[in-house]
Amino acid sequence: MSHHYSGPNIGFPRGDARLDLTDLYAFPKPGDAGKSILIMDFHPSARISPPGPTTSEPFAPEARYELRIDTDGDVVANITYEVRFTSVAGGGQTATLRRVEGAETGAQIIAESVPVSTGREAHVTQAQDHRFFAGWRSDPFFFDVQGTLNNFQFTTGDFFRDKDICSIALEVPNSLLGLKDVGLWARTLIPTDTGGWVQADRGARPNQTPFLAGEQNDAYLAGEPAEDARFVPVFAHALEHTGGYSSEEAIRAAQKLLPDLLRFDPNRPASFPDNGRALSDDVSDIFLAILTNGKVTGDNVGPHDDFLDEFPYLGPPHMIRSQ
Repeated sequence: MSHHYSGPNIGFPRGDARLDLTDLYAFPKPGDAGKSILIMDFHPSARISPPGPTTSEPFAPEARYELRIDTDGDVVANITYEVRFTSVAGGGQTATLRRVEGAETGAQIIAESVPVSTGREAHVTQAQDHRFFAGWRSDPFFFDVQGTLNNFQFTTGDFFRDKDICSIALEVPNSLLGLKDVGLWARTLIPTDTGGWVQADRGARPNQTPFLAGEQNDAYLAGEPAEDARFVPVFAHALEHTGGYSSEEAIRAAQKLLPDLLRFDPNRPASFPDNGRALSDDVSDIFLAILTNGKVTGDNVGPHDDFLDEFPYLGPPHMIRSQ
């Protein structure tokens, strides 16, 4: 179910749906090989247990939403795109986009006071060399959630077909991403009582956080990809249990899932898991085959049909919300 419920007991990180990173996408801009589209999705519009809608406020104003980019292969971020939001009190929520390079403490403001979209029309901002969008959209993720919870008996269809998500979309010149393929991940952070920040959620590869983090879920969500080798035994144990792998096979499979990065070469077409991730990639079928050691190879649902032909590419939300 992607990272839609990466907290304990099919819940949200720290009990807050707005902090829940769900999906990360990266693909070349259609019709323009010199630019890339990077999309982070957060805040599912519906919860499973108990069933019902989540809050209508798109993003948490106290949080930081970040896209991290490793350009030199050491699994440490060289570039960070950070998005902060205002409160909805007194008017609509607005966003500020910043770019930070290396370990710099200062940040370059790319765009500020950008209206967060809540209706069908996508409010897109052209800012310097970037295009930027933030707001409610139709959730592009597709998966039979109930079938998974029912021992992989896929009969209930796509749970997400009529659901919405809060998206942050960027159009970025490839020249700003480095000279070769990059490693991507996203995260949310919230302030601590002592003035610092703590990571609430993170991820890149779809599905594996809620299924495989296990008893060390909190430690995994708070960790960095550069430290992910310590979670190989946790992932291997889950794969042994679910897929019937031998110990050696499970370790090899877990090592392929970690570190939790989305590798992306903007000069090649997107196709998960080899390069980035397109909106229509059937990532759940790929993950199910890994999780079950080939015993289950699909959930019988396919991509949505409401994508746009232009930025931000995600379809309009199913429900119109007011702020």
